[in-house]
Amino acid sequence: MEETYIEPSRDEVVMAFVASCIESVGDRLDLTYSEVIERMDAVGLIDKYIYDCYEALHTESRENLTDNLVETLMTWEKQKNDNGQD
Repeated sequence: MEETYIEPSRDEVVMAFVASCIESVGDRLDLTYSEVIERMDAVGLIDKYIYDCYEALHTESRENLTDNLVETLMTWEKQKNDNGQD
């Protein structure tokens, strides 16, 4: 029987990358997947950074990427809090 390989779409590949980023940040910060999504969504990190910057971010090592995402999350949360936004 001949094997058939189905090529995932770019959106599927990017969404898998986003999911792995969320999981890595959760592991690093000892948070659940839901907690990380909630925090990232609150500051727009998924749409405005991970998704938009996929081409550059996916070339980084997992450790550097996780470091970068944790630092960015903390910075964006601080900026949001400093600006008095909810």
